[in-house]
Amino acid sequence: MEEEVAPPRLELRNLSKSFGGTQALCGVGLSLLPGEVHGLLGENGSGKSTLIKVLAGFHDPDEGELLIDGEPVRLPLAPGQFRELGLSFVHQDLGLIESLSVLENLRVAELASSRSRFGISWRRERRRARETFERYGLRIDPTASVAELKPVERALLAIVRAIEEIRSVGAGQGVLVLDEPTVFLPREGIEVLFSLVRDAATAGASILFVSHDLDEVREITDRVTVLRDGALVGTVGTRETSETTFVEMIIGCQLAKLGDVEHADMTERRVGVSVEGLSGSTVNDVSFQMHEGEIVGLTGLIGSGFEEVPYLLYGARPARAGRLVLRGDETDLTRLKPTAATRSGIALIPADRKTDGSVGSLPVVENLALTVLDRYFNGVSLELRRMRRETRSLMQEFDVRPNDPSLPYGALSGGNQQKALLAKWFQTEPRLLLLDEPTQGVDVGARQQIFGLIRTAVEERGMHVLCASSDYEQLSLLCDRVIVFGRGRIWRELVGDDVTKERIIEQSYAAMAAEVAGVVA
Repeated sequence: MEEEVAPPRLELRNLSKSFGGTQALCGVGLSLLPGEVHGLLGENGSGKSTLIKVLAGFHDPDEGELLIDGEPVRLPLAPGQFRELGLSFVHQDLGLIESLSVLENLRVAELASSRSRFGISWRRERRRARETFERYGLRIDPTASVAELKPVERALLAIVRAIEEIRSVGAGQGVLVLDEPTVFLPREGIEVLFSLVRDAATAGASILFVSHDLDEVREITDRVTVLRDGALVGTVGTRETSETTFVEMIIGCQLAKLGDVEHADMTERRVGVSVEGLSGSTVNDVSFQMHEGEIVGLTGLIGSGFEEVPYLLYGARPARAGRLVLRGDETDLTRLKPTAATRSGIALIPADRKTDGSVGSLPVVENLALTVLDRYFNGVSLELRRMRRETRSLMQEFDVRPNDPSLPYGALSGGNQQKALLAKWFQTEPRLLLLDEPTQGVDVGARQQIFGLIRTAVEERGMHVLCASSDYEQLSLLCDRVIVFGRGRIWRELVGDDVTKERIIEQSYAAMAAEVAGVVA
């Protein structure tokens, strides 16, 4: 007698969803097996977010079926059904309430439904919370405010809460949906997160892991489903599928090898930028130069100081000391303000594009025009028609999709938001472009486009580009020279053939080892 095969823990069939004339999902299917970590890949705008929002009850699908353990469940799901069905979500914004304590966030659903006439025993709840964190090998204070937590602690709190929610209703084999959980995490935090995910899968839970990061998906998942333009490309076994195949599935065509990058030694060219004696809250007495036509990367381990440099050079953070010479024009960095930096031909694209780089609720046209508003002022009012026309042309030049200037900036996908930010600042014709994590949360296709836009700007506009990033592969693909930081100082400079992911990693950790050994960088 044949053994009966258990149905998928969760299955989506023929899922479709449109917004106006745009088909966001078209006949997509997906299944999660018990104890499986299942990846969901695709370019920004491929339909990943829409699928998650349909599953989470934010969108009502045009058609499609959801089955839990082989039993059909009507869509959209109501909020009260998630715990009952053993479904738990960790979205990109984490869903934590900063004004509440760790304990209150951890037990929010449980405490809200408490009906005890004796009230809540906070002493008991604090003990339970400590025991919970100890079980996961975490050291988080239940009495601390969420606002006091580091980003990695917040992310881990959200994931522990999600796992505990499916445990609390007896759904040890529930479904955990993680939507870009690693975007703002350092590598150490990612490793802890992956440990939690593996433990949950071993206990029988099914995990849907949504990410733009191909390396992470290949490391943690068993199978992967790829979407493109709202349609299903296919579902494949992770270990049986090469990186090249994944990339080709994601973008829909063959891609030139990403490693085929020439790193020219430009140190013999004329110096266009000099930074002298720069000191801030982390960096101390840092000096370096940039040559014409050169893209320079700044990196190191988290906390080594490189992250601070772009903000000091733009006046967004106070400098204790330092001088900037940009094509002969000298600036005292202790007195520099962002408005003066912009007038001097300096542009900064920050890591948090949603909060610091734009106004998400405003239309794209207004976001892009903010840096050049005087261009559209005729002495009486703004020339709105011209502003919209030129914005549409700019969006076309930078391939911002959809090309609709009236859309809220926040409605664009991550890659298109970043391309829009580049367009916004490129129109000011900066002499020095400062980038902080320029492809964070961006898929492989958009990343290639962004690299191309930056290289073109250097070649055609004569722009100097300084890129701070903890993504070592990104630096090896984009930069001509990489400066590695340790202990707030420059540790090493890598030039030419030394600009490889392996060498950058090696020197970043060498800087840390030197710090531990007491060697001054």
